[in-house]
Amino acid sequence: MGRIAAHVWIRNLLDPREGLECDALVDTGAAYLILPKAWRERLGKLTTIREVDCETATQQLVKGEVCGPVEIRLEGFQPVYGEVMLLDMEPEDGVYEPLIGYIVLEQSQAAVDMLGHRLVHARKTDLK
Repeated sequence: MGRIAAHVWIRNLLDPREGLECDALVDTGAAYLILPKAWRERLGKLTTIREVDCETATQQLVKGEVCGPVEIRLEGFQPVYGEVMLLDMEPEDGVYEPLIGYIVLEQSQAAVDMLGHRLVHARKTDLK
């Protein structure tokens, strides 16, 4: 299976001057937009809504901080409002790998095109 990445902008809704942009890997097995805790200061003062126990793809158990409110915009899609999860991450070759989870994908009406290895617009929102 190929890797799908997207450019994403994240902005603090309580202080719109604070925010960041990055490339992130689409991970339909993850729930949230997951960012490294090392970037927290770049988002300004965010409220930690809750801490949650998480299991990584390598079955490691870690604590995540769900923070917000933020505006999230995937390149080519309308912005959505929600939360991000901050995790302690180790950069690989000095580079962090943020993840875009299914909550942001559904909110953005972004569908995963497995053949084209890209995100495409979903024509409608599923309410079933």
